[in-house]
Amino acid sequence: MGNKIIMFGATGAVGNHAALTLSKIPSVQQLTLLGRRQAENVAGQSVVQHVIDIFSAKSYACFLKGHDSAICALGVGQPSKMCKEDFIKIDKNAVLDFATACKKAGVTHFQLLSSVGVSASSSSFYLRTKGELEEGLKALGFERLSLFHPSMIMTPTNRYGFSQAVTLAVMPVLDPLFVGSFNKFRSITATQLGKAMAANLFKNSACDGVEILHWRDFIALSKDI
Repeated sequence: MGNKIIMFGATGAVGNHAALTLSKIPSVQQLTLLGRRQAENVAGQSVVQHVIDIFSAKSYACFLKGHDSAICALGVGQPSKMCKEDFIKIDKNAVLDFATACKKAGVTHFQLLSSVGVSASSSSFYLRTKGELEEGLKALGFERLSLFHPSMIMTPTNRYGFSQAVTLAVMPVLDPLFVGSFNKFRSITATQLGKAMAANLFKNSACDGVEILHWRDFIALSKDI
């Protein structure tokens, strides 16, 4: 698996690192990137890019056939800055439409960049919406569904202002305190997480079905590629 990959979200921090990693792997026959704009820093013989309407499956359905795996790293960077309706439209509906189209086209392995703590019954609007999305993905019945549940994602520079500045400063201090089963709350760099998403495509899963990956998995996978 992983020889022909189609991807949503290659211009985001994590998705871009996943795409860059995959573009350099000789065994990848084709890496198709779909987005509202091209990922200008991703190139290579295997790379094909299409500018599409992420809210209309009709605009990209013709590009899906023949792919083995799909990655979705699409998401809102600052949910608090967006109204709930628009957040649902991007983070839930557009993703579920993409997954549904992938399933119809024969994609067997779907990977989603989600979040730690998601639950369809959560009192948090953000976590509940993500949880509802994951339930929808499970209902599609992919042979393998990989759900990546990071905590704070660290970027080299401050992309979103004061709140991210606090995160970038505080998390390196707090991370060592999250031990044992709590290590899933440790921060992870966008580079490591992107590499982990790429590497997981080539990992032989212990069993088909749904797998949920956390910080410990990200660290291990990012070292394999």
